[in-house]
Amino acid sequence: MTYPDHAWRRGSVLFMSILFACLGASAQDANDKMPHEIQLPQPAEAPPRAKYKFDLSNNTDSVEKGNLPSKGLELGTKPAARGTGGTRKLTLEEAKAQASSANNPLARLAHLGVEAAKQHREGVQADYFPKVGLMLSNFHFNKFMGQEIQVRRPIAGGTAALAVPLLNKNETLFAATATQPITPLFKIREVVNLARADERIARAKAGMPVEETAMKVEKNYFDLLVAQCELVAARSEAKKIESKQMIASNGAVPVITDEYRSELIQADKVLVNAESKVKELTASMNEMLGWAEETQLELVPPDPLEEQISLREAAGKALVANPDLIEAEQNVVKAKAGSKLSKLDYVPDMAVIGGFTNQNAVPLLPRDFSFVGFMVSYNLFDFGKREHTVKERTAQREMAEIAVQLTKEKLSASVKESYFELERSRQFVQLARRLGATGQTLSVKFDPNDPDATSAKAKMDTELFRAEYDHRQAYSRLKVLMGAE
Repeated sequence: MTYPDHAWRRGSVLFMSILFACLGASAQDANDKMPHEIQLPQPAEAPPRAKYKFDLSNNTDSVEKGNLPSKGLELGTKPAARGTGGTRKLTLEEAKAQASSANNPLARLAHLGVEAAKQHREGVQADYFPKVGLMLSNFHFNKFMGQEIQVRRPIAGGTAALAVPLLNKNETLFAATATQPITPLFKIREVVNLARADERIARAKAGMPVEETAMKVEKNYFDLLVAQCELVAARSEAKKIESKQMIASNGAVPVITDEYRSELIQADKVLVNAESKVKELTASMNEMLGWAEETQLELVPPDPLEEQISLREAAGKALVANPDLIEAEQNVVKAKAGSKLSKLDYVPDMAVIGGFTNQNAVPLLPRDFSFVGFMVSYNLFDFGKREHTVKERTAQREMAEIAVQLTKEKLSASVKESYFELERSRQFVQLARRLGATGQTLSVKFDPNDPDATSAKAKMDTELFRAEYDHRQAYSRLKVLMGAE
């Protein structure tokens, strides 16, 4: 009885081994037919587990496809109409131009500020000229507007009532006058200086919103390039894990270790984060450009920035065109004008006036007549208000002059700091280019489908884009200090 039981047990074990071998071969064959998915085969002893998948194909919802070529990311070239989905090829300059031409409220606000300052200055200048006015009035009174005088008649005897009208019961008055200020012209001149200073400040700051928008677009553009490179690297790392598992699983039944599971989950997280970041930055860029949110972007890496500027040249331009310095200098002009205005309060206001009148209101006056003359007014005593105003405006002028000196010192230090930062970023981007050129030379020896080579190239491109972005941002900050458009 013992021998048959033992034989039956050995036959059962052999049968189960053959069955598992067939199942393992079947799973391996399925993996060979689907190279873009990582399948986690389950051991026979373990209960069924959820499988992890990495889709390493180019058919994803992200805006990136395949590896980074030298002139842009490989994307479909399907054209897309403005405001619709699809894929659009985009350069950095096109993105800046599109963003500036889109509805930019900051740029519109700056333009309106300049226009308002200009109209205010022209309105103040109009006070130099005479003020011409017209007046027309018509009245009807319900009573006699005059005096009745009783006159005694010396011959006939008795008295007679004589009506002497001061105003007619129905009267119409028309007058045309012209008034030309004389001494107020000095005050008008200072008010014009104030308005002109405000206009210059507005014009100096008008380009700042446009430059700010260009810097935001540039940041988003390079962030998206970096995110697309990181997505390529994440996919390559996932493919590397798949290849590593295939090499380790030489037997019929793959061995799933805890280390492999941990690497797989970590790669999954990195891949999901990279795809999410690409989608987020793509939507942000489309919003800046006024395009549909689902529009896919094929970004062309910009040409390297070439700039040649010296520290002396940058400092000289900053002292001439820096918006903050212009504002400080114009504040001095405004303070001086305010000081002069306070002193002109001691001067009497005199104006010449002339006009023409046609009336039937006063019977004793001619029906039409002309006149010319002058008027003078003067504030004789104001309990020291003018004196205190003069002292206040003098203090404000001194404060504005000190502010100019402080602004120049601060500007000089900022220009030096930005210039040295530009030099450092220039050296970093040159180093990144040399490393990139070395990597491209070495990559000829690797298989283009090798995940190690693809990941290394994506990481080098990432570092190059970051260095190029830092270089451009440093140059943009220096241009803002120089007041260059």
